Amino acid sequence: MANLPQSLSMNSPFGGPSASTPSAASAPANKDRKMASAEHLVLDLSNPELRENALLELSKNKELFQDLAPFVWNSFGTIAALLQEIVSIYPVLSPPNLSPAQSNRVCNALALLQCVASHPDTRMLFLNAHIPLYLYPFLNTTSKSRPFEYLRLTSLGVIGALVKVDDTEVISFLLSTEIIPLCLRTMEMGSELSKTVATFIVQKILLDDVGLDYICTTAERFFAVGRVLGNMVAALAEQPSSRLLKHIIRCYLRLSDNPRACDALRSCLPDMLRDATFSSCLREDPTTRRWLQQLLHNVGMNRVPGLQAGGGFDHMMVN
Repeated sequence: MANLPQSLSMNSPFGGPSASTPSAASAPANKDRKMASAEHLVLDLSNPELRENALLELSKNKELFQDLAPFVWNSFGTIAALLQEIVSIYPVLSPPNLSPAQSNRVCNALALLQCVASHPDTRMLFLNAHIPLYLYPFLNTTSKSRPFEYLRLTSLGVIGALVKVDDTEVISFLLSTEIIPLCLRTMEMGSELSKTVATFIVQKILLDDVGLDYICTTAERFFAVGRVLGNMVAALAEQPSSRLLKHIIRCYLRLSDNPRACDALRSCLPDMLRDATFSSCLREDPTTRRWLQQLLHNVGMNRVPGLQAGGGFDHMMVN
């Protein structure tokens, strides 16, 4: 399965880079000290005067602490404090008046929620509390300024963390909300990275049988997704992005698994996927070339006109 872009990971060591590698004997003591520091910072989140620094330190170093998510979830008042940070900037979303400092602070809170969404012991608790809904106002914004783009990207990272682990219950919850139109909006107007994460989320939803059935149940849903994917393909012809194209092609390939959608794709699949437009973009990506060839096979076109065998398509057929 595809992974979220590495740009969404924060892997810097707690307290900055270490001057030396600790010995095996001192490692447990260092781990205990670091976890004690993390627990202290989590408790600081409930104090408005200490919260900003605690958010910054925890968000930068959340990958270090294996049990940080359960501690954040179970600590008294911590989730409420994070939600307070989120709700506090709703008034500056429309009209758009979000400052870089406000954006950074709330994104640090979102990074901790992403930690909770990623952990197997807290993921379903997170969903059952309907916390993703608090992020949807951020995904509904349209300002292309950097503070808003960062806010949308970090919010998408939380949703991406939920869908990264294949779980039909997660997909069913998201489909009961407006996640599809919100992702489609970002796929149309976001930065390349935001578009990539939003398309990844749609891809993961489609890869679940419940998600594929949902999208293909009505022509309106299918063509809404197909229109946005088609517009993205047209835009990529002018500004190529191999990682974004990879997710788009995987979405199309999955749609072709549904008989009705496959019939529709025979007439609405972009011509630029049928010719050699992206041959140079995909030259170093055999997986995506294989997906594209399988897609064309599924819709009744076995090879891309204008590409020789050296282009990597003719011999990449999937049985």
